[in-house]
Amino acid sequence: MSKLRVVFFGTPDFAVASLAALLAEPSCEVVGVVTAPDRIAGRGNQLTPSPIKEFALAHRLPISQPEKLKDPKFIEALAAMRPDLNAVVAFRMLPEVVWALPPLGSVNLHASLLPDYRGAAPIHWAVINGERRTGLTTFQLAHEIDTGGILLQREVAIPESATTGDIYPIMQQQGADLLAATVRGLADRSISPSPQNGALAIHLAPKLTPENTRIDWNRPAKDLAQFVRGLSPSPAAWCMLGGQQMKLFRSDSADSMPSELEGATPGTPFVAGKQLFVATARGALLPTVLQLQGKRQLPVADFINGYGQALTNATFT
Repeated sequence: MSKLRVVFFGTPDFAVASLAALLAEPSCEVVGVVTAPDRIAGRGNQLTPSPIKEFALAHRLPISQPEKLKDPKFIEALAAMRPDLNAVVAFRMLPEVVWALPPLGSVNLHASLLPDYRGAAPIHWAVINGERRTGLTTFQLAHEIDTGGILLQREVAIPESATTGDIYPIMQQQGADLLAATVRGLADRSISPSPQNGALAIHLAPKLTPENTRIDWNRPAKDLAQFVRGLSPSPAAWCMLGGQQMKLFRSDSADSMPSELEGATPGTPFVAGKQLFVATARGALLPTVLQLQGKRQLPVADFINGYGQALTNATFT
């Protein structure tokens, strides 16, 4: 079995395990890495390479960082690598001139059981929606995003109290294993793509924005607890308290509210000992880890000790 020449496309830390897996995979040779240009980041506003670039530099892999993927010079350089296959993990959308260039096309790793949860944030939305299982899919890139033929899939359980941060490393490593198995299967011709059933595309996984990560206290407490878990640790569910942004990283829900909150406006807080209850449309949310803008994360007991006064006559909005 001859090795497949693979060009890897990726940028964030989620993609690093996949690139490492391909380097260790005997059925392929990584002949190049494409990642985002260095960006200004951090408190020092320093020009910062992507996690994939750092990994590629450490392993002495050829690196390309095109601003525009349709740049003729980049296309020429990509063709010169003579790839049999592009492998794509957590990268921006590829134009056809790029994804169709190798003889075997381009394979993408997606963090859901496609066709469900197509979109930019599948892990987050699966947890937000209270799913008890998700998974990983490798598929061939096509014209419409996340719609190409499926190659391999693997199911991953979501424990009831898990946050996105809890299952992220599991998805990262199992995704890397699945991508390596996919390349191996393409190399020995033991796998072929199967069309997606569009009728199973029940949920979407849109990009996370300040608008869709804000807490709506008019929802039930159980839903909001899932919402907080799905957005933890990043970007984090948020709301306002007395003119300051508040982020919630952990919370529980109670089906009933303390009598002091009966009939209260959703978002109204009540402190009982070391617990903070917040009224919702149904039941109460009990934040357990919070962070006021410009401050550090605090367990709720420490938050009450330090900022209990801020809760007086205040409402979460």
